[in-house]
Amino acid sequence: MDWTHYRFRSLWPLPAPPAAVYGALERIEDYPRWWRQVREVRRTDATTGVIRIRSLLPYDMTFTAREVRRDPAAGVLEVAMSGDVEGWARWTLTARGTGTLARYDQVVDVNKPLLRRFAVPGRPVFRLNHRLMMRSGRRGLAAHLGAV
Repeated sequence: MDWTHYRFRSLWPLPAPPAAVYGALERIEDYPRWWRQVREVRRTDATTGVIRIRSLLPYDMTFTAREVRRDPAAGVLEVAMSGDVEGWARWTLTARGTGTLARYDQVVDVNKPLLRRFAVPGRPVFRLNHRLMMRSGRRGLAAHLGAV
């Protein structure tokens, strides 16, 4: 097993229609407004940005996200990631009652030296850190959508 390889899936039930959720998720420069662990987003062009995140553990992760798929009709946003993590992430949105189910899938290899060094003993803590970050993101987006 490669201890620096991760697969994540998060499901976010949200109280807004898919078009509104999609609109919020495609504006990555706004993420720091509603997702407190996303510390900084700096657009480098129309399809690429540099993102710095930090959750509970005392380290930042910085990566470049480059759009590879934007399909509002299918409810899909996908990026390729490089930097402290290498891989991809995808949002897939489906209608659920009067709201939306947002599914986040991510497959990455960790390049950050600190995380590689502690890959085996730290893996459960790193996964928990990610889960807490995603929970906070869901709550933040739900509140943001209610305010928009």
